[in-house]
Amino acid sequence: MKKFERTEGLVAPLDRANVDTDLIIPKQFLKSIKRTGFGVNLFDELRYLDEGYPGQDCSNRPLNPDFVLNQPRYQGASVLLARRNFGCGSSREHAPWALEDFGFRAVIAPSFADIFYNNAFKNGILLITLPEETVDRLFKEVEASEGYALDLDLENQRLTTPAGEVIEFEVDPFRKHCLLEGLDDIGITLKDEEAIRAFEAKHRAARPWLFRDSA
Repeated sequence: MKKFERTEGLVAPLDRANVDTDLIIPKQFLKSIKRTGFGVNLFDELRYLDEGYPGQDCSNRPLNPDFVLNQPRYQGASVLLARRNFGCGSSREHAPWALEDFGFRAVIAPSFADIFYNNAFKNGILLITLPEETVDRLFKEVEASEGYALDLDLENQRLTTPAGEVIEFEVDPFRKHCLLEGLDDIGITLKDEEAIRAFEAKHRAARPWLFRDSA
């Protein structure tokens, strides 16, 4: 998992509430268990004018010009601004995989679905919960200013607008630590690799008959 470092990210506004995981990555793309390659199908039903299917070459598919991620001013966005209850619906981990593969490092919204919230942090995506009125204001600022970017400072738990306004946000200390260190569940376990190896060696020495067929 990538470490989350302080970054200035272009903001793309997705002005709709209750965006569910099937809209983030439609069900037909869930056959793969790889964590990569889902970015081209992120918001597939909104981005394209035709029906998408797994393994399809998306380079020549007709784009929906009205969808925010297809508009030139938002190309290269790494911060997604959304409305309440983002990530509701099924528990598919493919949703944060698709967001991360597309290039999003953070999502800002008034609220998130619980399972999506956990999955996103475990896949290196910072979720920032802000009051609805603050999110409303950010939407207006993004719309009014092309190239609107936010400085995201996870270490100090604050974001800074182009006008210099500092907005503080809360984040669970453990999730914050994992993002800053780039630790997913496997990475956390491997931090104790020496202790695990020592236990295995001791266990093997004490009960060698258990390992006769594993050499």
